[in-house]
Amino acid sequence: MNSLGEDPVTGSLNAAMAQWLIPAGKAPHAYTAVQGTKMQRRGRIHIEQIGQDIWVGGDTVSGITGTVSW
Repeated sequence: MNSLGEDPVTGSLNAAMAQWLIPAGKAPHAYTAVQGTKMQRRGRIHIEQIGQDIWVGGDTVSGITGTVSW
């Protein structure tokens, strides 16, 4: 059985931090955050402020596929 391990990127944390970093002038209006390097993972998440909204995006990998029947 293969283990997928922990997701190296936390979108909700990055969105919350961007709400502080961008207005404070600590980060540009669009940037890429890197997470997971200590775990030998290449997590990348893209942050962009458009108007008052913070958008979070990035690539994904499907870990589970299928259907559920009730």
